[in-house]
Amino acid sequence: MNDAETIRELSEQLVGRLIDGSKTVATAESCTGGWIAKSLTDVAGSSACFGYGLVSYSNAAKQALLGVEAATINDYGAVSRETVIEMAEGALRLSGADFSIAVSGIAGPDGGSEDKPVGTVWFAFCVRQAGDIETSAEHEKFEGDRDAVRRQTVARALEGLGARAV
Repeated sequence: MNDAETIRELSEQLVGRLIDGSKTVATAESCTGGWIAKSLTDVAGSSACFGYGLVSYSNAAKQALLGVEAATINDYGAVSRETVIEMAEGALRLSGADFSIAVSGIAGPDGGSEDKPVGTVWFAFCVRQAGDIETSAEHEKFEGDRDAVRRQTVARALEGLGARAV
């Protein structure tokens, strides 16, 4: 199975699960530029579970759209656990959704550092249950060119959402 087929299959499974559970999801994307939202909305009927997709590629957009604190970006960087958590929580707050995913990473070919090489991506997942919000974050170091890093990021985001949308 190639990356496009994997992403399509993961999207179809997730949308089906969300619809079956009468749940909704929102996205907050940086390095993927809306690709997660596109993947979900490629599935017929996805309007029943998807209403918000925010692309916050710049730091200013992260702050203005999602409420990420300037101090968070200054202290930890745009590609950090702290920033993606604020992004995911901002998307959940704005949308009223049951789930949210946020991603921020360094897709390349430039922009990496010793601490955060090209291919570094942070993910945050928010789950709303009985009025409580549970947020988790994780990171990956993907290999390949810019397109490969972004494809792997989309697939991992969909897998992570799928594992939580049960």
